Amino acid sequence: MATFLYKLGRLAFRRRHFVALIWVALLTLAGVGAASAPPAGNSSFSIPGTEAQKAFDLLEQRFPGQSADGATARVVFKAPSGETMTDAGNKATVEKTVDDLADGSEVASVADPYEGNAVSKDGTIAYASVKYDVSGMELEESTKDALEDAAQQARDAGLTVEVGGDALQAVPETGATEIIGIAVAAVVLVITFGSLVAAGLPLLTALIGVGIGVSTITALASALELGSTTSILAMMIGLAVGIDYALFIVSRYRAELAEGREREEAAGRAVGTAGSAVVFAGLTVVIALVGLAVVNIPMLTKMGVAAAGTVAIAVLIALTMIPALLGYAGRRVKPAGAKGRLLGRSRKGKGAEQPEGQGTPEGQGRPGGQPKANLGTRWASFVVRRPLAVLLLGVIGLGAAAIPAASLELGLPDDGSQPTSTTQRRAYDLLSEGFGAGFNGPLMVVVDAKGAAAPNDAFTDVSDEIKGLDGVMAVTPPAPNKDGDTATITVVPDSKPSSVQTEDLVHAIRDAGGDIEADTGAETLVTGSTAMNIDVSEKLNDALLPYLVLVVGLAFLLLIVVFRSILVPLKAALGFLLSVLAALGAVVAVFQWGWLSGLMGVEETGPVMSMMPIFMVGVVFGLAMDYEVFLVTRMREAFVHGEKPNQAVVTGFKHGARVVTAAAVIMMAVFAGFIGSSESMVKMIGFGLAIAVFFDAFVVRMAIVPAVLALLGKRAWWLPKWLDRALPNVDVEGEGLRTAEERGSDPDEDRELVRT
Repeated sequence: MATFLYKLGRLAFRRRHFVALIWVALLTLAGVGAASAPPAGNSSFSIPGTEAQKAFDLLEQRFPGQSADGATARVVFKAPSGETMTDAGNKATVEKTVDDLADGSEVASVADPYEGNAVSKDGTIAYASVKYDVSGMELEESTKDALEDAAQQARDAGLTVEVGGDALQAVPETGATEIIGIAVAAVVLVITFGSLVAAGLPLLTALIGVGIGVSTITALASALELGSTTSILAMMIGLAVGIDYALFIVSRYRAELAEGREREEAAGRAVGTAGSAVVFAGLTVVIALVGLAVVNIPMLTKMGVAAAGTVAIAVLIALTMIPALLGYAGRRVKPAGAKGRLLGRSRKGKGAEQPEGQGTPEGQGRPGGQPKANLGTRWASFVVRRPLAVLLLGVIGLGAAAIPAASLELGLPDDGSQPTSTTQRRAYDLLSEGFGAGFNGPLMVVVDAKGAAAPNDAFTDVSDEIKGLDGVMAVTPPAPNKDGDTATITVVPDSKPSSVQTEDLVHAIRDAGGDIEADTGAETLVTGSTAMNIDVSEKLNDALLPYLVLVVGLAFLLLIVVFRSILVPLKAALGFLLSVLAALGAVVAVFQWGWLSGLMGVEETGPVMSMMPIFMVGVVFGLAMDYEVFLVTRMREAFVHGEKPNQAVVTGFKHGARVVTAAAVIMMAVFAGFIGSSESMVKMIGFGLAIAVFFDAFVVRMAIVPAVLALLGKRAWWLPKWLDRALPNVDVEGEGLRTAEERGSDPDEDRELVRT
């Protein structure tokens, strides 16, 4: 592996014009494809194998032409104080609004509030339901404008009017904080490298990689039914790993320069060593993201595969475009320890700049010739002296942060989770005020009586049975189809859609349906957005353990190959579980309990998004293994070269702590930048990933990992001899390159150095 990547790095350095041309051409091609692609339609949200999806499919089959997936809108009217919606003037305004809405070319139907009993008991609130022929993402702008104009005309007449439903849904915005996150990353890179040129390389390559990835997703969005959230998440993860992977290779390049190597040789060795770690770190992220397919929710699978593709592009760019750009940069990228003009003096002396290709250990030139220990060295030395105390403190701290996770409640966002500044949220609140909390989440019961002897009797039995259940506020009469073999019944709970009481009601209806089917032969199914959300949560919960076993198991085997150890990968996996539980606890505290919600821009607390735990497990595991690979490979590199276990830990921190710290801060800044998104799911994922990176990088990898390795000593690197012989030697540490150097041969010509 190291030898192959070494050759690739040198080739990219020498043929930099060709490499740069290829990536620019790919970026241009992806951009043209995105610009010429048709707009993305509605991303189908199907949940194979669930009752809600089965009922939805049955509705499309038995009630053709009703546009089951068409957009909907609820235009909610509230009378001025002291008036009612039945007053002549207000009634005339509503009827005119209904007539205006019915004129739209994409409108399937409009329900008049006064004909459909859609006026509250106190007469102050009414609503008109609008059904469209196409989905919300496919609605023409003229149709949306007509809806807003009709609502505005009713407002001008003196009514309070708000519009709910998905007809006005818009592509989520990330806000200015995303740019702030990239700016923070730029500042960290400048501080780390002391040079604008060196700092600009990771940013440039990350932006090119994300540009290619997101443009490709945009170009394929219509054909593959990719939602708008897919590109945002791909951008989030692609930016973070793209900057980090490039950072590690540039840092290693500067270290190789400091050892006196020529620039082409330094580029080759940087790609051969740090590039090997990049490959395996990227592979763990890809495994974790693609593994989301085991959940069998198409939308989640597409999100994972799209993000994994962006990560793969980031790896390829880091391995090829970074050495090419280093060739363009020339002397403007300084050896490690040599500061450019931007930050003034060199750390090695009084500002003298080193000759080309030369370098000395950091701190040389101090009185007595003793190198000054950097912060990473001092911290690692402290940890190996007090490993048990550091380990206990880290575990107890993460355990305390994880306590809120025990109160985790799952759900999917609806209009009730929107900011109060949106018309959708205000419509939601008005409907709750006028018709009860459960009105915003009605349940649709589908009765399939095709196999029943008396379909109408079966419909009546189901309706009567539901009326007798606890938690039911209203039940509409059965509405059969033309063939009379299937009917729908709308059930309004007396609790809000995301409550435990509504979930219990769904299960109660399904249990009662089982008894009715045994008596009459009619099958009862519960669907609707509320039931769909409940089924999603249950499906995700059921898939979490198999997903953990698959992803952690595959990555565990991969890390055994990388580290040639049993205990080091086991420790990495256990540390990840600690960090992800602590991150989930923080998410619950902020988004469910409301702690610091104002600071995070969370206007409405509620259940945590159903996809959050499994998505966080997938992404955080991959990112956690990044730091594990980059930090621990330097420790193993020192250990296999003869250093004692504790000294190897210190050496690993001496070379890797500064870079890993910078990488973690960059990744946190990029993820935190998405907290400003208008999409609640993106906001929650951005916060969750940022806090998870903090816990994993600074508590697990910087404290718990060195403490455990210090306690284990040589046992940390134990591997059964039979397994050592069976495993391939991937040579992540670049041992084959050092062997060639010691023999005086050129690794470019020595093909038997490493068994890949």
